[in-house]
Amino acid sequence: MEQTAICEALQRIEAALARVEGATRQAVDLRGRHEALIEQHEALATRHVTLKASVEQSLSRIDGLIGRADK
Repeated sequence: MEQTAICEALQRIEAALARVEGATRQAVDLRGRHEALIEQHEALATRHVTLKASVEQSLSRIDGLIGRADK
């Protein structure tokens, strides 16, 4: 009887460990995805700044051309 209880306890412990291992793998996967998203966000932010500067430069050139055409 005592061996049965010990075996059942061991099975519960093994099942709990399996759940912890699964959760740990999932956490590692989520961490990796999170870091990848941060990198993508940083790249997009850099691209945004570059595009904004390019648009501002283009608008300035257009303003200059319009100013010359008005003269």
